[in-house]
Amino acid sequence: MRFLLDDEQREFARSLDAMLTASDTPAVVRAWAAGDHGPGRSLWARLAQAGVFALAIPEAYEGVGPRPVELAVAFTELGRHAVPGPVVETVAAGVLLEGVGGAVAKEWLPRLASGAASVTLRTDGYGPYALDADAVDAVFTVTGDELRLAPGPGVLSVSSDPARRLWCPEPGGDLPASGPRVAEAAARAARWAAFATAAQALGTGEALLRATVAYVKQRTQFGTAIGSFQAVKHRLADVLIGLEFARPLLYGAALALAGDAPGAGAEVAAAKVAAGEAGYAAARAALQLHGAVGYTQELDLSLWLRKARPLRDAWGAPGACRARVLADGPAAPAARPPVSEGFAQ
Repeated sequence: MRFLLDDEQREFARSLDAMLTASDTPAVVRAWAAGDHGPGRSLWARLAQAGVFALAIPEAYEGVGPRPVELAVAFTELGRHAVPGPVVETVAAGVLLEGVGGAVAKEWLPRLASGAASVTLRTDGYGPYALDADAVDAVFTVTGDELRLAPGPGVLSVSSDPARRLWCPEPGGDLPASGPRVAEAAARAARWAAFATAAQALGTGEALLRATVAYVKQRTQFGTAIGSFQAVKHRLADVLIGLEFARPLLYGAALALAGDAPGAGAEVAAAKVAAGEAGYAAARAALQLHGAVGYTQELDLSLWLRKARPLRDAWGAPGACRARVLADGPAAPAARPPVSEGFAQ
């Protein structure tokens, strides 16, 4: 099945690409990794003005969502430009709080939609860490059927990506909500987090492939550009095929989420494993084909290389995603919304 974005969605992608290109995101990522969150927060404010964080929040809470197709477009661009920070977790927290409802939703959702606040999230089943807990206004944690506001960021752990700072939140804190509704909302939020992470991984892989193609056209060996060697062509072709295979799975998951289809979890898991593995394969090819220069931190390429594996494993490692697909299977075609919904014919 071939998915085509409509004119408005393509223009949204172009506008985000132009804004992020002008924002010097490599400098923002390096500042974030060093603990300077100012440039990153300024970038988040511009993303909020573009409507990115409102895409998963209903109009009742001053959002424009849920709009998973546009969310896939946006987060692919965020991955392509290596935007740092808990952007996925902020969106997932919005889904969680909307499902919980009540005073906590009324307090936080309009602020998340407008970019006035940023949060991070940790839920059962996805590790003990909250991403960038020191850089946000609140840390939400879900344990069982309890939603809590952590009293502090907690203990910093080691990450393979310096711009993805992992914190183990402090226990306890305020208890805004509890009960079965919290557990149900947390499961839905995790699906949206996996979906947004898949889009990020796809964008990261695309950026790595683009940089590697440009490099192999310039680097010469035996007086010839290495991009002309068959082995190099085949390696990059494999990367491209992986990314192009993941793209329709991502948009298929978007349609399943839009229609709240019974098999949406399996569709998201399929997209997550495909995009995560494709992005990681792009990183491995980029590192090998750049040679020794690929190992240097001074090269901007390293900012994308370090993200590929964490994105592959965040919010659903490949093994867990494959198990989910095998257990639940894809949504029945009749349960999906029409293909034209959110896409051009």
